[in-house]
Amino acid sequence: MSQKTIMLWPESAAGPTNNCIGIGHVLVQRGHRVVFAVESSWKGQLEPLGFEEQLVDLAEPPEGPVDAGQFWKDFIRETAPEFRRPTIEQLETVTAPIWQELIDGARYSQDRLAGIIDEVRPDVVVEDNVVCFPALMTAGAPFVRIVSCNPLEIRDPLLPPVFSGLPADDPSEWDDFRAAYDQTHRTMWGEFNEWVLEQGAPPLPELEFIHTSEHTNLYLYPQAADYQRSQALGPTWHRLASSVRATDEAFEVPASVADGDGSLIYLSLGSLGSADVGLMNRLIDVLSRTPHRFIVSKGPRHDEFELADNMWGAETVPQTNVLPHVDLVITHGGNNTVTESLHMGKPMVVLPLFWDQYDNAQRIDEVGAGVRLDTYGFEDGELTAAIDGLLADTALRRRLDMNGRRIRAIGGTAVAADRIEAAAQ
Repeated sequence: MSQKTIMLWPESAAGPTNNCIGIGHVLVQRGHRVVFAVESSWKGQLEPLGFEEQLVDLAEPPEGPVDAGQFWKDFIRETAPEFRRPTIEQLETVTAPIWQELIDGARYSQDRLAGIIDEVRPDVVVEDNVVCFPALMTAGAPFVRIVSCNPLEIRDPLLPPVFSGLPADDPSEWDDFRAAYDQTHRTMWGEFNEWVLEQGAPPLPELEFIHTSEHTNLYLYPQAADYQRSQALGPTWHRLASSVRATDEAFEVPASVADGDGSLIYLSLGSLGSADVGLMNRLIDVLSRTPHRFIVSKGPRHDEFELADNMWGAETVPQTNVLPHVDLVITHGGNNTVTESLHMGKPMVVLPLFWDQYDNAQRIDEVGAGVRLDTYGFEDGELTAAIDGLLADTALRRRLDMNGRRIRAIGGTAVAADRIEAAAQ
């Protein structure tokens, strides 16, 4: 194929950005020009990987430099007390405010994104986000949507409502959750839809904040954990079993935890969840009293807590190259960590905090790939029992290993690159 110009626009968070990095890396290797439109705090992080950078502000720029994705880290830290509430109560205090911030960012960045498109003249535009940016819909180029959240984002009347964390086999609470979502989101959605129309983009689907592409839609979830739908998705939809980047730095298990009793376990609550220092300290305390060894992704507040003697950690770790070494993962349920753990065949203990993490936690539990726990309400013995039970389940570990081999054989980043190339033609 002749060289194409491909513009990627990920949400300003580690998960979507890393997903796009993995796909973009394959496209660069195939000789394409890959341009990342990224929120300005990511400045300088994409160019070393072979991409062009076009910086976008989603709000009035702060004075001085900030860490990548700092806005969302601050937002989550301030909102963290709300994570202790049931998901139906979080709709008003967590979910709707997140949507509003995303909408405000779309409004603020409209002119800048339109200017980038005029300058770059992409053959295809690719968005990995949950909210519509109208400039992408009116770019005059095919639009590819990536769903790197739990696939309940793609709605189905016979599946639980997204963000609920409700079980797939018990619909008794679904209607109440949907009614609460309507009540807390209807006005905001209507105002946003009017603005989207004013920018020349098509109307949004009912009570949804982003369009389905008429060209290509990609969603990130392996078949073994995916949902059974009442109606098959249309021909524009394609499942990526996984999307694991090959750009992380190499990793060797540090000597302090390389050998010893017990198993080697990876603890990561993501760049946002690890900002809850109280939660991190509680986990460190409980896990310090187990016979196991731990690799810990400490996150942005890494200097505010200390690890125990059976642990090694750093502010960030090359997750995709850490996972092959460990026996089990303790995670917040972010979609990238969940799908990467399944890609590597690892069982999980999932401690969800917000957004689709509850859906991932519930799904991992109900398909038998791990255990969902109450993030703030678990008893010490529940966590240690979940860990030891999963590690002792040899049949489960063998099944996950086989599923991981199948997922890796698919090559999700290459499949995504194929679909994007096809759209570009």
